Amino acid sequence: MDQRTDSERRQDAAPGREAKPAIGQARKPQAWADWMTRRRRAVLTIAALIIAVIVAVVVWWVNVSGYESTDDAFIDARTVSISSQVSAAIVDVPVTDNQLVEAGAVLLRLDERDYKAAFDQATANLANINAQITAQQARIEQAEKQAAESQASLVFAEQQEQRYTELVNKGAVTVEQAQQYASGLRQAQANFSAAQANAIATHKQLPVIEAQREQAKAQLEQAEANLSRTVVTAPEAGRVTQLTAAKGNYAAVGQALMMFVPLKVWVTANFKETQMRAIKPGDPVSIEVDAYPHLKLKGHVDSVQAGSGTAFSLLPAENATGNYVKIVQRVPVKIVFDQPPDVLLGPGMSVVPTVRTR
Repeated sequence: MDQRTDSERRQDAAPGREAKPAIGQARKPQAWADWMTRRRRAVLTIAALIIAVIVAVVVWWVNVSGYESTDDAFIDARTVSISSQVSAAIVDVPVTDNQLVEAGAVLLRLDERDYKAAFDQATANLANINAQITAQQARIEQAEKQAAESQASLVFAEQQEQRYTELVNKGAVTVEQAQQYASGLRQAQANFSAAQANAIATHKQLPVIEAQREQAKAQLEQAEANLSRTVVTAPEAGRVTQLTAAKGNYAAVGQALMMFVPLKVWVTANFKETQMRAIKPGDPVSIEVDAYPHLKLKGHVDSVQAGSGTAFSLLPAENATGNYVKIVQRVPVKIVFDQPPDVLLGPGMSVVPTVRTR
């Protein structure tokens, strides 16, 4: 029997209302759906986080696997030790410490008086020898003319001797006259031989004097070179460092007077040998300089040294003796800047290069 009140029966029968499930019907599917509906936002959030983490890991792996970096890297340059090539007193030092100079700028001047005197003496000696050569050429010309004159006299004496020999055979002249012309012929022959010998001698003296001229030229060039070395100039644009030269000091040959750092610098990065399989010349490089933490410079790999750094050290390791312990070696890589840096970079400054290998 239906025990419900009239009001309850009216509510059940009212149009637009869903009938309540009967007692004992299963409510589990509806409860799961309600739970999923209530937690849909949380589920979507967790799924989005998982996807973001996966994407981040993939991006990180792609980026990390395509780059090689090292903190064992430094600015490098071919520094020049400025020294004197001649011995002399220092008379002027027109530069100061850390000064930027252009190529050909005067770094110091030495006392040139002794070398100027040697240059003047060598110049005068060469001029004297040139004058001797001119005089010797005149002597050669004179000797050749004398030889030609003697030859003409010899020809005339031969003709005269032949003519008087024929006349004496005919009885037209005396024997004494024929003998005189025969004697004249012998004298003409002797004069011609002497003239020829003189011409040959004067010719042979010319190469000797010319050799002396070449020697004088060499002495002049040496004197000129020594004189030019009294002024020491910058080999290229760069900065003066470790200046020890001072006016009044005496500079000996080979004595270091200052160090010179050219403006052209690069990076020497010592990568582990396990990193070298992907690094090749031409790879782009991002360069961070410790002195300028907010500055990122661009460059590229120029070359890779053919061998590890320890192989070219002063005392290379000898692995064939003692107990061997394997150590990962470092290979120097030369990295050049794409554009000259607009900041002061000097040898030994620390940098961190990152090579993009793909």
